[in-house]
Amino acid sequence: MGAAMQKVMDVCAMYGLSVLSALIILVVGWVIARIVSGIVEKLMTRANVEPTIATFTHHLVYIGALTFVIIAALGKLGIQTTQFIAVLGAAGLAVGLALQGSLANFAAGFLMIIFRPFKVGDFVEAAGTSGTVEAMQIFTTQIKTPDNKTVIVPNAKITGDNITNYSAKGTRRVDMVVGIAYDADIDKAKQVIEEILTADERVLKDPPLKVAVVELADSSVNLVVRPWVNAADYWDVHFETTEAVKKRLDAEGIGISFPQRDVHLYKHEG
Repeated sequence: MGAAMQKVMDVCAMYGLSVLSALIILVVGWVIARIVSGIVEKLMTRANVEPTIATFTHHLVYIGALTFVIIAALGKLGIQTTQFIAVLGAAGLAVGLALQGSLANFAAGFLMIIFRPFKVGDFVEAAGTSGTVEAMQIFTTQIKTPDNKTVIVPNAKITGDNITNYSAKGTRRVDMVVGIAYDADIDKAKQVIEEILTADERVLKDPPLKVAVVELADSSVNLVVRPWVNAADYWDVHFETTEAVKKRLDAEGIGISFPQRDVHLYKHEG
């Protein structure tokens, strides 16, 4: 009995310090992992990051830190962790290959969080889709089109192509072209269009609007019309100005051109 106790005491003396150190590493590491993951989540919340992404990142950081702590504790016990790390690496590679598309979307989502090309509520054109951003999620972005359809776009497709944000600057230039007949009075036509736009309170004074001859086309003299408006008023001003210009030019007797062709007949003596 005495010999057995002596062996237990020898084992405890030999490995007790290592076990105690490993336990301390586990406890302290667990506390640090919780603190660090909590700080990451709070920072992302303060930055108005999507709550789903913030929560997911919190768990990802916590699991990563805890894995590192466990490996450190096993190494303190004298357990060879090289093979364990190799197994984890191989498993991670296999999972990464299986989820290649999802990981690409996830990475793209983080890039969008960092660089913020748009936010919820912006009207954008991305990955061949135009509409208002309704939600930015971990792997996808939800866009509502002008005809009230919901389109779910993978984040990797968005970051892999051009992104046009129509709401980023707050103001937009309305680009219209009005074609008048060649025999029409250009100065009068420009004056009529300028009067219509000047009377519209939605048209901004700065930058000033522009009405000018842009092209002598085959069947018309084309006037470019470029007023500046707030982004929210863009389409209303575009549609209503087009209608108002047509009615006013008709009332002023200024002809609006249409495709036409002169045909010359030649009579040959038989």
